[in-house]
Amino acid sequence: MDIQDSSEYDEQPLMLPPPPGTFVDREELIQHVGEFAVSQGYVVTIKQSKRDRVVVLGCDRGGVYRNRRKPADESSSECSRRRKTGSRLTNCPFEVVGKKDDGLWVLSVKNGTHNHEPLKDITEHPSARRFNEKEVILIKEMTEAGLKPRQILKRLRQSNPELLSTPKHVYNVKAKLRQGNMTVRNYKSLRPQKSAVRNNYLSVMEPSWRQRNPPRVPNLIGGRFVDSQSFASIDVINPATQQIVSQVPLTTNEEFRAAIFAAKRAFPSWRNTPITSRQRIMFKFQELIRRDIDKLALNITHEHGKTLKDAYSDVLRGLEVVEHACGLASLQIGEFVPNVSNGVDSYSIREPLGVCAGICSFDFPAVIPLWMFPVAVTCGNTFILKPSEMDPGAAVLLAELAVEAGLPNGVLNILHGTNDIINAICDDDNIKAISFVGTSTAGAYIYARASAKGKRIQCNIGAKNHAVVMGDASVDATLNALVTAGFGGAGQKCMAFSTIIFVGGFTPWEDKLVERVKALKVNAGTEPDTDLGPLISKQAKEHTCRLIQSSIDSGAKLVLDGRNFVVEGYEQGNFVGPTILSDVTTNMDCYKEENFGPVLLCMQVDSIEEAIDIVNKNKYGNGASIFTTSGVAARKFQTEIEVGQVGINVPVSVPLPFSSFTSSKPCFAGDLNFDGKAGIQFYTQIKTVTQQWKDLASCEVASVEMPSS
Repeated sequence: MDIQDSSEYDEQPLMLPPPPGTFVDREELIQHVGEFAVSQGYVVTIKQSKRDRVVVLGCDRGGVYRNRRKPADESSSECSRRRKTGSRLTNCPFEVVGKKDDGLWVLSVKNGTHNHEPLKDITEHPSARRFNEKEVILIKEMTEAGLKPRQILKRLRQSNPELLSTPKHVYNVKAKLRQGNMTVRNYKSLRPQKSAVRNNYLSVMEPSWRQRNPPRVPNLIGGRFVDSQSFASIDVINPATQQIVSQVPLTTNEEFRAAIFAAKRAFPSWRNTPITSRQRIMFKFQELIRRDIDKLALNITHEHGKTLKDAYSDVLRGLEVVEHACGLASLQIGEFVPNVSNGVDSYSIREPLGVCAGICSFDFPAVIPLWMFPVAVTCGNTFILKPSEMDPGAAVLLAELAVEAGLPNGVLNILHGTNDIINAICDDDNIKAISFVGTSTAGAYIYARASAKGKRIQCNIGAKNHAVVMGDASVDATLNALVTAGFGGAGQKCMAFSTIIFVGGFTPWEDKLVERVKALKVNAGTEPDTDLGPLISKQAKEHTCRLIQSSIDSGAKLVLDGRNFVVEGYEQGNFVGPTILSDVTTNMDCYKEENFGPVLLCMQVDSIEEAIDIVNKNKYGNGASIFTTSGVAARKFQTEIEVGQVGINVPVSVPLPFSSFTSSKPCFAGDLNFDGKAGIQFYTQIKTVTQQWKDLASCEVASVEMPSS
């Protein structure tokens, strides 16, 4: 008998402890242990927790009684009675410990043994009968509507047929609700049909960062949207109303290291994911962007201030990049040269770099993030994105959609902050490449600091675009283009016309230009038929007004004054009306400095040569356009102008993703531009392989000669 019992004991399935490891946060560690435990037939529970330092997890026996041997002379009823009065839950010695170390959570196994058999069916455990967050809310609502527990349970099972709870469990929840307790112990991994599914950030109840008023923008670290532990934050202000939309935390150093760890950990498996699988995620991503475009556009308008129509265009231009990323496979094809020497082949392949990062400016809340991470991750990299602290909402919404589309944990991470987080990105040796869009001052700093660390860097910086208007230009088409490109987005665009050079004089154009500009409607971006919204901040408004006054003091003529513009119902908004200055010269501050505002500077020259000379001497070389009916003038302009983007009878616009965004002179710092083939080359590196597959003739003496064909 003893031998048989021993044999039965030996045949019991072995319940393994979870493998030790490092995790980005406490929740990820607990999830890892819980899901592994379910796969082994046991359930873990939190035995002890100091939230910011340590968590101790043990085995939850779940009400399984100690296996007491029944004496042969006792009846069944007597045994049952003794069991009810004398038995107790058996404490299992299993215990694992998670400790926080340098910003990351490290799991160690203190005791990996169990003193009980594994659960054959996880639904046997009482924890499987617990309600989730949504069900608790529904129980509360149906109780208030007067439904009985059995009726409540029947309705809950209509949406969740696998629900194992009984009316008794409904009574228990109702008792807690009467006490005002809405908390739920939720073992997500207990339900068999969900145990294999990776944790989704989309929980039924609002996460803690959204429950705040105003909401606090979360970081995305390792696939989880988490509230920063930082106490410092920046208010995101609606520029039309001055109301606080949300708060942006200043990410801590520990959170930065956790994001880097998550990106590094995700890279090996992501780079080995087939390119077709990565493309499928992008296909799903673009589908989700189209689904939520209204939500994205409204968020952009609330945070940035641009009109809803402009906000939709912002999202759609970014969507084009995602669609471009859906077809990157053909752009990553390498080259093959057979038989470069006797029996030797040589070929090159493109491989991802590793962890890359992007630092965004405020002017295009959707386009700029989408310039960066879709191409980077589709090439096989992992990514750290730092949105602008002035309008981060669109980037977070896009990240939510990317996770929903199937982007694995850690492939995309989002961190918020200002100078400290930028310095950390520039200095961290794990980051191989940085993309930046923003002001010239910030771009020069980032380029110098990141380059000193040996990183790849691409910086689109500066904004001062010129339009040259010849005397023979088509009047209506030219005026429409000047008004659209000069005042669209309230001038807060890197490709906006800020300076118009009229060849032959400004006088013939002045009245008609002023007439069209006065017709523009200035209002909050959410109001219908609005053409111009407010500027992003009070500081931006003050800067624009200062440059206008400086120009007047320097001798410029104020043709149309948009200062002190007040919008009814939005008196506190950062509004500056359309402004036109003429007789501007190249030595004025308004011409020499960047100005993100609805201000059009008008200059006049006698010849196209003078106009080209002015454009080429300006330190900003984003783009320039010429408006003319002369092919000779257009060709001369195209050939001699020294900018990255040239328009002929059209405003300068951001090129489509299959063409590179080319800037020149100080407006671009780096070697490889955004988008197009250059964008793919920036996020990949070439590896050349030389191989030989032939039977080598035996030779007793090694040759030291250089091999040749």
